[in-house]
Amino acid sequence: MTRKLILKAGREKSLLRRHPWIFSGAIGRLEGSPASGDTVEVRSAQGAFLARAAYNAQSQIAARVWTWQEDRAVDAGFFRDRISRALEMRRSLGIARSGNAMRLVHGESDGLPGLIVDRYGEVLVMQVGSAGAERWRDTCTDILQELCGPACIHERSDADSRALEGLPERNGTLRGNLPEPLLIEEHGLRFAVDVAHGQKTGFYLDQRDNRALAGALAQGKNVLNCFCYSGGFSVYALRGGAASVLSIDASEEALQLARRNVELNGLDDGRAECQCADVFVALRKLRDQNRSFDLVILDPPKFAPTAAFAEKAARGYKDINLLGFKLLRPGGILATFSCSGGIGDDLFQKIVAGAALDAAVDAQIVHKLGAAPDHPVLLSFPEGAYLKGLVLRRAS
Repeated sequence: MTRKLILKAGREKSLLRRHPWIFSGAIGRLEGSPASGDTVEVRSAQGAFLARAAYNAQSQIAARVWTWQEDRAVDAGFFRDRISRALEMRRSLGIARSGNAMRLVHGESDGLPGLIVDRYGEVLVMQVGSAGAERWRDTCTDILQELCGPACIHERSDADSRALEGLPERNGTLRGNLPEPLLIEEHGLRFAVDVAHGQKTGFYLDQRDNRALAGALAQGKNVLNCFCYSGGFSVYALRGGAASVLSIDASEEALQLARRNVELNGLDDGRAECQCADVFVALRKLRDQNRSFDLVILDPPKFAPTAAFAEKAARGYKDINLLGFKLLRPGGILATFSCSGGIGDDLFQKIVAGAALDAAVDAQIVHKLGAAPDHPVLLSFPEGAYLKGLVLRRAS
């Protein structure tokens, strides 16, 4: 018997707009007793075919669409086609010209909900975040090995969001051996990456172009880089001619990696300082010490994984941006980011505007930023635009 998911009357509107998520409240009934990860036909209350999707009984997102075509089977050939298309898209954009690390598969935006694949030189890192992608994990691993020929495929399916899908955490090598050290190149700079234990899949590939912009703005400036992780923005600022760079992170392991990356690029010439501290506490201490900077970078971790956390996250963003403005000299630049899916562009800008108002400064937006182009955003899936950035000049 074909497994079917029948929607409640009137709940097909988002699917007709090709949004790939179906929430549990939209389901009228199930036919065929699908298990989590099974492919189901999605039909309207009137019986019209809408999509083929991966079902998950344990998630609020009860199904994620694989295909809108009724005559398209979801099989190994389907995944080979989707992965091949994703690889070709990156080739066509010439992303490899900027270095040997990039995102190869970006979940829903590449038609593969729940599957993330990042390339770090000869290593692929795969992150599986949905029941459907979990069901086809081994198939996708085989296809990636065949199409990309990596020396190693490592899995980092240990994000907190796995729990929301009813999936256990997993972290380990699937193919080959993980090289040590693992070094990548980006815009002529070298970075050490810890794919087994580092944040996300080891490095923030989405910030590639934003790091380059920060480097171009850093000439002669005193720079403060908050939530610095492995020092990406700091290394670019040092190469860009910054007079000094203070990097702050709560993780000593991250700072050790940041120091190493400074050394790898021959930039350990006394201009760089690292401080292990809670950033919120450190910013207040700097304020109380009457410190000031020409370029302040705020790239915090995800404060709001979903919209339910937006109110609490807004307070955190307001706090750090208020302090950032207070530490910024007149004419200085604040580069501030949010990677929280639960905080939209408009809300983020309102939060930053409120922080400027409370800090009694006027500021001008000079750049609006997002993720690098290997992190595309499907027009029908605005949730894919998780990374928001504003570059602001303090006018007074």
